[in-house]
Amino acid sequence: MRRIDVIGIAIGLFAVGVIPYFLLRAAGINTLNAGVWSQLLFLGGLLGWLLTYFFRVVTKGMTYNQQVKDYEDAVLQKRFEELTPEELAKLQAEIEQEKKSD
Repeated sequence: MRRIDVIGIAIGLFAVGVIPYFLLRAAGINTLNAGVWSQLLFLGGLLGWLLTYFFRVVTKGMTYNQQVKDYEDAVLQKRFEELTPEELAKLQAEIEQEKKSD
């Protein structure tokens, strides 16, 4: 990650925390309550994002896991395409034999 990306993320997070405060102040809520509510909104959003992250970790929906799965599928597909007709027939016979034994 580049330095400018980190600066942009920091400014974005600052804006996400500050904009609700000014909107609440403009709506007529006093300074203390606007500060508390804007912090609660920010914390709620942060916790919501964190929960989606944990959900992706548990369900293995992370980018790296998906890349590994796609790579494995591509390797298997390439190996399958490289099989000769005789090898395909032999593989199909083995699969049918395994289905019968189950």
